[in-house]
Amino acid sequence: MHNNMRNLGIVILLAVAVGFLVTPAAADDLNVLSKGANSLLYKHLLQQSKQLYAKRAADVEAALQSPEAVRKRGERLLRDYRRIIGELPKEKTPLNVKVTGVIEFDGYRVEKVVFESRPHHHVTAALYVPTVGKGPFPAVAVPCGHSANGKGYDKYQSVCALMALNGFVALNYDPICQGERHQLSRHGTTAHCLLNAGSLLVGRSIVGYEAWDGIRCIDYLLTRDEVDKSKPVGLTGSSGGGTQTTFLMALDERIGPAAPACYIMRKQRKYETLGPADGCQHLPDEVALGIDQIDYFWMRAPKPTLILAAEKDFFEFASTRDAAAEGRRLYALLGKPKQTGLVSYDGKHGFARPLREAAAGWMKRWIVNDATPVVEPKLKLLDDKGIRATATGQVVSSFKHESTVQDMNLVRAKELAEQRRTFWQENDTEACLAEVKCLIRVSGKRKKAALRNAGTITRDGYRIEKLVIERKGQIPMPALLFVPEGKANAKRPATLYADGRGKAHDGAAGGPVEKLVRAGHIVLSVDLRGFGETADRGSDRKYHNREHRVSNLSMHIGRPLLGQRVDDLLTVADVLSGRDDVEAIHLVGLHDAGPVALHAAALDERFASLTLKESICSWVGDVVAEPLTHHVQGHLVPGALLKYDLPDLVSAISPRKVKVLK
Repeated sequence: MHNNMRNLGIVILLAVAVGFLVTPAAADDLNVLSKGANSLLYKHLLQQSKQLYAKRAADVEAALQSPEAVRKRGERLLRDYRRIIGELPKEKTPLNVKVTGVIEFDGYRVEKVVFESRPHHHVTAALYVPTVGKGPFPAVAVPCGHSANGKGYDKYQSVCALMALNGFVALNYDPICQGERHQLSRHGTTAHCLLNAGSLLVGRSIVGYEAWDGIRCIDYLLTRDEVDKSKPVGLTGSSGGGTQTTFLMALDERIGPAAPACYIMRKQRKYETLGPADGCQHLPDEVALGIDQIDYFWMRAPKPTLILAAEKDFFEFASTRDAAAEGRRLYALLGKPKQTGLVSYDGKHGFARPLREAAAGWMKRWIVNDATPVVEPKLKLLDDKGIRATATGQVVSSFKHESTVQDMNLVRAKELAEQRRTFWQENDTEACLAEVKCLIRVSGKRKKAALRNAGTITRDGYRIEKLVIERKGQIPMPALLFVPEGKANAKRPATLYADGRGKAHDGAAGGPVEKLVRAGHIVLSVDLRGFGETADRGSDRKYHNREHRVSNLSMHIGRPLLGQRVDDLLTVADVLSGRDDVEAIHLVGLHDAGPVALHAAALDERFASLTLKESICSWVGDVVAEPLTHHVQGHLVPGALLKYDLPDLVSAISPRKVKVLK
């Protein structure tokens, strides 16, 4: 357990209870719900998202009645976006640019570039500079998509060479965790998810980290003598580069024409077909605020913005067409119908030649007023080693004091420690816990639950009642009520038992729950949403998290999964406290249910004591500092570390007893 937990002023008992180590063979069927329960939560969240997007559709129709309404909606969306992207640096630090090599080609040269977007945080890039024609030339930034070799990928080299041959200085840069910027043992989409957990906790995001790199890339381009600073900077990228293009084009006023490729579609259809993607493609509260991917066009309209797409993409092309149609209505109302559109080709996902030609043509048309069609010639390309800008091929090994995203998140988390201490010292506990409730989005008023009996199991000395606990508008919670033999309605202590692995894990004969029952406790063991029988089975393993899609979608509808589970647990406490035979309620939270139980005990004084086992103890020590260790997406609360860490909740429970078991 971490030092910050040990240093709390209250006594935390450390123990290893033998009973918790028993894992007997299950003799009874402890399932309560029918088959298919493992899809209930995601379907429930999808329905909530659908309702929010229906509201967005109504807002869009209302705004598309006048240019003034369009302008107001775009301004509101941009304000919301700037808030949810999280903390960005308040000042721009020196770039400390190094050009580590130059390679000459016919009509252009490639310079290998390294600079610092933040102190000791290096960005590796390739700068394509025309060597034919009279400069200065307009500039285009090209973020890489999700390729392990980043700017070494042939499609990115090709589009940048094509730009240079058509009179543009093009900067192709590696995103974090790709190319020469790998930071974890996993790269790309998986690493983005792992690092996004710590980023969100400290009030940042991977979207924000990548966007700041893009902003500094534009800063660098505008330092170059070869670049015409009187003209706007173009922006294009495909796939993950299309993602970065979409987020960045709405954030930096210096960007003129933009062309995201193989990315834009309706987000609801993305959830329904593919599910949520990695940490660089989503922001908390996007759906809650009615922000769809096409809304990043609204934020900058009527700047020239083109959608590039592949008709056989895994991104549903019909959905892309639908989003593009909204974009055309938007631009037509603003009197600029030619400044948006959709160009597609009959092929698969990727920055294919027809899309590269369309991107270069779009830049020529809107930056230099040249509508001449672009045709890509046969190009010479470099291998990964030939294009790399660092000595070793990775910034973490090339620079002694390299600061990774994990490093920066941990520094920020520790900086916020004093802010958290001050918050709890200067406010009474009730006010602090009110802020906690606000952050986790616990419901203001819980609806009363209905109980349904699904059968009874009789064991020696006690019975198990299979229960379904239901609230209107929520998914059912399967539960097991263990009741000792004895006089009816005799007052007994009760234990509310929540295990992230499911109620069956410790509920077998001879297990830990039975030991509590034989000690005279009524035990109500419950599967909170997403645990046990309702555990989601659809998350992509590549994201290194078993709860990726349900936790991701929960944050986007504005309800962190942890907060939803706290609502569940308090609802079950209502059920237990309503029994005539219960005199005091003790709470046990195991595994992934630990943080849920901790929040519930802090927010509700009905719990006489709290026992935690195999639970994370600190967001700082267990998540920000250890992104590879814990499967923690279901625990995430965006911005939590600005106000509290988990040990603060333990302090808030005092003088009630808290027991932490390893």
